[in-house]
Amino acid sequence: MFGEQMEREIREQPLVLAQGAEAYVEPLRQAVGGRKFEMVLLAARGSSDNSALYARYLIEVHLGIPVSLAAPSVLTRYGRKVDYPPCLAVGISQSGAAPDVAEVLAAMRTAGHATLAITNTPGSRLTKEAEHSLLLAAGPEKSVAATKTYTASLLAMLELVRALGADVPPSQGQTPNDDWIEKAKEAAGMASGPIVRSSPTFALGRGYGFSTAEETALKLMECALIPCKAYSSADFEHGPKALAGHGSAAISFDGAKPELAAHGCEILTAPSAPTQEALRPIWDVIFGQWLALSAARARGLNPDDPRHIQKVTETL
Repeated sequence: MFGEQMEREIREQPLVLAQGAEAYVEPLRQAVGGRKFEMVLLAARGSSDNSALYARYLIEVHLGIPVSLAAPSVLTRYGRKVDYPPCLAVGISQSGAAPDVAEVLAAMRTAGHATLAITNTPGSRLTKEAEHSLLLAAGPEKSVAATKTYTASLLAMLELVRALGADVPPSQGQTPNDDWIEKAKEAAGMASGPIVRSSPTFALGRGYGFSTAEETALKLMECALIPCKAYSSADFEHGPKALAGHGSAAISFDGAKPELAAHGCEILTAPSAPTQEALRPIWDVIFGQWLALSAARARGLNPDDPRHIQKVTETL
């Protein structure tokens, strides 16, 4: 069956996350505990960029520290350096091989800022450029689609925010279990038919859930070749919702959207996660992963060997 590796790695997430909930705490406290920063800079690409978006909401909501998502091209393409205030720079890359993310960390470290690498790959370039590193320890991820390394990155972001002093719920005992994996799979299987038939297709979220909308859209595009555009639910109101009519579908991580359904748009939602709002992206995205896999299979596509893309992407 197509996507066997991706399915295997989706199913590994409960163990990876349960172990990470214990293992990530102390290294992050040692890296940043007790330190004060005027801002946080997050550098990432692809799925890692979506985990950075989650971190941005956590940091600004719970710590009140401004966050910037780095534009690496400012440095790597235009050769310009930005004069940041005292800053924590965090580079996120599952492979640790992203050269532009590594360049950002190297420049920030040279400028005297604190630097932290979040990666699944020990000895990678990212770990060499950063002052401190957190290894996700998710085990090898062979499918091109990031699944367990993505949710592990989300968990790392949550624990980083706690290490910085935020009053957010502890992740121990609150990560997805095997029952959730099956529940999300069943819901995604029912939703995959409408997704395969829909045009256009949207993914909607707001706040913490915006990162899940972005990641779900990315998964549908890379695994199932379904064009899907992610929007903040608020931004969607400013024009794009004109496209939400009969034949369209919206994957909503921000409620049932009855006003869109009234216009003929098919509304698809994840099962209700039994956790607090700040932790929901770690649960909800598993529905998005299953949805991409189910849609790929329905279309006769193998997400373990997708078209035109590879596991490690290097950009400058």
